[in-house]
Amino acid sequence: MRHWTMEERQRQSELIQAWQPWRYAKGAVTLKGKAVSSLNAYKHGCRSAEIRSTLRFLSDQRNMLRQLVQEF
Repeated sequence: MRHWTMEERQRQSELIQAWQPWRYAKGAVTLKGKAVSSLNAYKHGCRSAEIRSTLRFLSDQRNMLRQLVQEF
């Protein structure tokens, strides 16, 4: 991990203040872009820890059922 010196931090701060990137961040503008971005919460929710643990549990259950079927 990079460690910034105090001079580098000061210089970067001055550059950011001059650039002001927060003024240009507008988000999706077109209808297509808005439609795509509206799915972000759904997409990222599917990758949440709760969903992953549920899927892992279901996978374990499926494997146990397969083993039981093979035994009989």
